[in-house]
Amino acid sequence: MASLADTGLSFTTLAHPAPTSAEARGSVLANPGFGTNFTDHMVTIDWTEGQGWHDAVIGPRQPIALDPAAAVLHYAQEIFEGLKAYKQADGSISLFRPEANAARFNRSAERLAMPQLPEALFVEAIEKLVALDRAWIPEGEGSSLYLRPFMIATEAFLGVRPAKQYKFIVIASPAGNYFKSGAPAVSIWVSDYTRAAPGGTGAAKCGGNYAASLVPQAEAIARGHDQVVFLDAAEHKWIEELGGMNLYFVFEDGTLLTPELTGTILPGITRDSLLTLAREEGLTVKEGRYSLDQWRADALSGKLVETFACGTAAVVTAVGRVSGTDGEFTIGSGGPGQLTGKLKNRLVAIQRGEAPDTHGWIRKVG
Repeated sequence: MASLADTGLSFTTLAHPAPTSAEARGSVLANPGFGTNFTDHMVTIDWTEGQGWHDAVIGPRQPIALDPAAAVLHYAQEIFEGLKAYKQADGSISLFRPEANAARFNRSAERLAMPQLPEALFVEAIEKLVALDRAWIPEGEGSSLYLRPFMIATEAFLGVRPAKQYKFIVIASPAGNYFKSGAPAVSIWVSDYTRAAPGGTGAAKCGGNYAASLVPQAEAIARGHDQVVFLDAAEHKWIEELGGMNLYFVFEDGTLLTPELTGTILPGITRDSLLTLAREEGLTVKEGRYSLDQWRADALSGKLVETFACGTAAVVTAVGRVSGTDGEFTIGSGGPGQLTGKLKNRLVAIQRGEAPDTHGWIRKVG
């Protein structure tokens, strides 16, 4: 990863004229929810064709001024990432694998015909925001500071081509549990809609993928479920991912299976971390195809004993029940399984500095 000096940029810091009071902030941190409250500051960096990245600023969080013809509003040139800052037992603050987010951000940028952001600049922007707004990091189990770096096309034009101006922004939100139900295991609905097709943008973390998932997700919630699971576009047979998480399947012999990355599935950083941790446990881990019919048959026979979803927001979450137009089945006891809990605990312990980080995943801030 290139050093920040290689970018030729330095950050300008602007003072906040009216930061949130300690009392008001404390009220938010007592029950942060997810994605509804935000810290005082934000980072912005501009990109212009012929000039590159310029005007790196960390200052008050405020509305963004956009021309009505801004390309992002018409052609959806937009990508984003999600990662967390954690408060450690010794009071320090850490990030979990931000370099992996930086690399994935650039892969998304390439797919959406957007400029690459130097990885050092991506990480530095996040570190500066976390250091400035560290008082917003909540304490307690499942709590963290959720970070949302994103990039949008800002050039005002209505021609169909890559824009010539972009803005990279980082905002932060104190976060509690992702799922509002608080249930020990979630219920999911098998959607008839398709999330991504071969040759599409399924492997990119872009807003359009999530916009397309909103109707099926709403359908799942209306039917009493927490999440939606998508099948492949070609055969509508093979399990791909949930609306915002990857899936793992645990079999009675201890084998783990997760759908292989075919270009239609987002390569999750939590997914990748769990692959490593499971192999360290001596487990057999496979990446391959797994059909809905086989999922149902294995659950009914007892061959499949656990299923869990994983992602930055929800970390690791057990799946207890699966429903679709052709029926319903329960996985194991319908609650969280032993291996799901063990892997989650191992991952969270590393993230929070309660277990040794033997992989260099933790990056201390300040």
